[in-house]
Amino acid sequence: MRLVLLGAPGAGKGTQAKKLIEKYGIPQISTGDILRKAVADGTPLGREAKSYMDRGELVPDSVVIGLVKERLGQDDCKKGYILDGFPRNTAQAEELDKLLNELNMPLDVALSVDVPFDDLMKRLTGRRTCRNCQQMYNIYFSPPKKDGVCDKCGGELYQRDDDKEETIRNRLEVYQRSTAPLIDYYKAKGILRSVDGRGSIEEIFNRICEILDGAAKNQ
Repeated sequence: MRLVLLGAPGAGKGTQAKKLIEKYGIPQISTGDILRKAVADGTPLGREAKSYMDRGELVPDSVVIGLVKERLGQDDCKKGYILDGFPRNTAQAEELDKLLNELNMPLDVALSVDVPFDDLMKRLTGRRTCRNCQQMYNIYFSPPKKDGVCDKCGGELYQRDDDKEETIRNRLEVYQRSTAPLIDYYKAKGILRSVDGRGSIEEIFNRICEILDGAAKNQ
């Protein structure tokens, strides 16, 4: 199974990806992870990427595609892969398609985890973190027993700067502008599948497996 995961920040892609790795025995390919590893290992592409990062510039798509190509060439990708965090826009999706066709590893499914905007805001702005033990809570969905106090160690709970409403709203708007058009791109290719991202982790996972198993039967 070869798939790309789509969905806004807070949609739960990371959680579901971990469960998909276990069920289908395929790796999750996060461009952030492979970029950091290439830089740490000092590979030619890693050194090139670092030169941009050191100047505070975005790493060019050509370098990222090169890193993805190297990663897909590894043995654990033979049965399939989960792409997470890439592509981020239609230009990247077109370059990715060229690469995957060249490798004879085209996508089977583009899976969009759909969650309404208001729910995403609550998931992200409702997060609270313990200053002592880093335990996470959500004031809407999994609140502490006592407001502002960690159940685990009694430490003070706080809201991180990147979880504040203005920051979250901006992140979601950036996603909507740049990444959401991918929905139309993959819909036109006939491989888009959408899943309701509301409910328990298991409920969402079962819906995803139903979609993926159905797609596998139709291949």
